[in-house]
Order: sequence, then structure tokens, then C-alpha cells
Amino acid sequence: MSLLKLQNGSDVRGIALEGIENEHVNLTPEIAEKISASFYIWLSKKLGTNKLTVAVGRDSRISGPDLANGVISGLSAFDSKVYDCKMASTPAMFMTTQDEVLNADGGIMITASHLPFNRNGLKFFTKDGGADSKDITEILTIADTLMLGMEKKGEVVEFDFISRYAALLVELIREKTKEEKPFDNTKIIVDAGNGAGGFFADKVLKPLGANTEGSVFLEPDGNFPNHEPNPENKEAMEAIQNAVLSSNASLGIIFDTDVDRAAVVDGSGKSINRNPLVALMSAIVLDEYPGTTIVTDSITSKGLTEFIENLGGKHHRFKRGYKNVINESVRLNKEGTVSDLAIETSGHCAFKENYFLDDGAYLITKVLIKFAKLKKEGKTISDLIGSLKEPAESIEFRAKIKVEDFKAYGQKVLDDFVAFASKEEGWSQVMPNYEGVRINCGKEEGWVLIRLSLHDPVMAINVESDKDGGCQEIKSKMMGFLKGYSELTL
Repeated sequence: MSLLKLQNGSDVRGIALEGIENEHVNLTPEIAEKISASFYIWLSKKLGTNKLTVAVGRDSRISGPDLANGVISGLSAFDSKVYDCKMASTPAMFMTTQDEVLNADGGIMITASHLPFNRNGLKFFTKDGGADSKDITEILTIADTLMLGMEKKGEVVEFDFISRYAALLVELIREKTKEEKPFDNTKIIVDAGNGAGGFFADKVLKPLGANTEGSVFLEPDGNFPNHEPNPENKEAMEAIQNAVLSSNASLGIIFDTDVDRAAVVDGSGKSINRNPLVALMSAIVLDEYPGTTIVTDSITSKGLTEFIENLGGKHHRFKRGYKNVINESVRLNKEGTVSDLAIETSGHCAFKENYFLDDGAYLITKVLIKFAKLKKEGKTISDLIGSLKEPAESIEFRAKIKVEDFKAYGQKVLDDFVAFASKEEGWSQVMPNYEGVRINCGKEEGWVLIRLSLHDPVMAINVESDKDGGCQEIKSKMMGFLKGYSELTL
């Protein structure tokens, strides 16, 4: 098998454990060894030196320790210094390249985000940020021809970096709030979903005075026995909402497995994720950087655009995919348009002030700083987004494409849809639009976006409406249109 088959955009992803029917292991410690050695070769060429320092971390997945051993073995084949950071977060692995103590040339995180327990993968970082898709292709191309059995020459040092990383967050919150313990007599709880985020309760919140009793699923467990560690997951959000209400907490925090995403729940049990989370972070950023441009993914709501504009900001709706959103914000800044926030509805949130790193713990740090200030004024974080107009309904459905050249077929569907929509009363195409075709639906008081998946033979359709039954009206028209294509499975 070519190792290029393990590429998933800007990540390496594979099956690390047996356990799900018809799925066979294709990411072993030996393969991880080859890929990490290839990363070392690739980075050495990029930096022009054969002596590198690389940090390695992992989340709570069962396969993590064995894959970490493989990764460290691959790096140790060179004149390297390897920091074994054990349990860590994905953003922390990037921060090892910026940290004045470790000063790593690169970082590797072993994670598969919120995917099932038997999956795992690798994320790569340099001082410039996360590896892009083309970088992963180059690394895996090297790995395809690399021979193992190299003598181990590297030095391996264990380093508890997550504790250092947490201390830096505590220091930042104290600096911004001007208080040693800004959360004295305040209950703030965490749901880590049995991933790597449990450190936040003990290492960040408790030193700041918070009462974290009522926190749930802090213990790392790669079986993920309680719920999917994913802020977009309905059961996961219900778990933290229930925990907030049952413990009478003022704020609830939820992380995904490797802590690059997060969401919050206010003291009333109201969840703040997806569009409301984008609105919350936009309000916080626009208070600090007036007039800035907020870059989001393509499925954000019309009400969010109005919210951002009413705060004096600019909403730049781009493509799905957190790397797309981040790279677009970076591009805008380079071209002279100031953009201080890139955020996807999935919970990936990156700040210009923080290396454009999608870091769930840093997102929550920004929320906590604002929360502390609002608390003094007798307000809550929900007060910041009280004017956000949310749709009455929203749905998503998908159509699978059955032909091999699915991109060409999908593009034809999109082109035909433009013509179809132009004939529908009250429908108008939204421009500019950077992904798929987005239509405002006047009679139905909503909008529809149809787009082709970047990697899979799937067309995704998102619908929102401000009136009861509006989504079904739009969906009925969409189904009528899509049924005309024999190679689509609805």
C-alpha cells in the first residue's frame, strides 16, 4: 500500500486498531516510524541542517503509546533531540516550536481528533505553523521509499510540556484580569470527553481560584465510553449542559479529543457553539480590534453576518475546512486587509495574535478573560450575543455521487443548479461566494448552500430558514432538482 493513501488533507489518518467490521489496520508503529523519519528528512532539507529538535505528543487514544514509540524511534535514527511530551494537546505541540525552553524545530501530534477509538493519525508542525496538504504529500512520498533499520543516534528526553503550556495560560489570564484569582467563589466546570483536555480543570482553572466540582470525563480513556469528544456532537453538548445545570455552575467548557476545538455553556445551560460561538468570539475580537475582518466557513448564517456588521466588523464567508479558513485570513492580512480572527463553525478558532493557531484552550482563555470582566458588571457571556438573530430552523442533508469522476459530475450539478435557482420565484444567487452555490430564498425566508465535498464523492446541502416549515419547503424544491440526476443517491 502506498502511504499516500493515509493522507487526509493536511493530516495523516489511518486505522490503528482492529475493532470495527471490514476495517483493517493500516497505521502501525512501524509505519509511524517511517513517516516520522521522513518528516525529519523533509524538515532537515527545509531548514538546511541535519541536527533537529522535535517534540512528540499524543492524545488519549489506546493506540497512542505504541504509535508514539514508533514516531520517537523514527526520529531517533538521526542526530536528533526528541522531547517526549506524553499526553498533550495538538496546539501545545505547535507551541513547543515557539517556547523559549524547548525551542523545537518541529512537533508531531498523534491524534485523530474526534474519530472512532480505532483511528489515529499524525499532525506535523514547524515554526511556521501546521503542515499543509502539499507538505504531507512530500513527507509521505519520502516515506514510500524509505528503508527502516537505521541505527538509533538521537537523544530522547521526557518533558511535561502540557503543565508548562497551562502555566502560560494562567499567566495570561492573570495579566489581562489583573487578579491572582479572578474566579474565586465561581464554579466553572469542564467536560474533556475522556480526551486530552482534562488538564484544563486542574492546571488552569484551579490556580485561578475556580471551583471545578461537577466537571465530567476528565480522565483520559481512549475507549471514549461516555460520548464522542466533539463540540459539534449533540450528545456531547447535552452532557456539558446537564453538568452545568446539575452542579449550578456559572460556566461550562467542552473540548474535543486533542483540544484544538472547544465550545461553552452559560450558567442557564444554554449551549454556545456553531454560529453563536462564532458570534461570541467575533464580539470579543471586535472589542479589541475594531473594524477587523472575521473569516468563517461557508455554512455560517445570514444572522451572523448582520451581527458582525452591526458591531462594525466585516464578515468574509469562505470555504469549509479549518485550514482553508485560516489560510484565507492569513492571505487577507498579507494583501492589506486586517483580519484578526479565523473561525469555523466546527469550533476551530484561530487568532492572529496567537500565530493563527486553532487552539481550543486559547479560545477558552479569551472567553474566561471576558467572562471575568463581565462578572464584575453583573453580566454573562450570553449578553454579548443577545442580538444575534438565529434561524427558526436549520438542516443538512447529503447526496452521494456514484461516478468515478465525481468532481466533474458535481460541478455539472452546481452549474445546473444556478440555472434552476434563477427560475425559482424569490431565489437569488449570493455573490461573492467561494464554495458551491449559495441562494437566498425570499419566499421561504431562508437560504440554501449546495457544495461538493473536497475529498469525498458527496454533495452537502445546508438549509436555514427564519420561518417554521421554511426548511422543508426549500428541501422539497432541492429534492425535486436533485432527483433529475441518476448518479446521485439521496
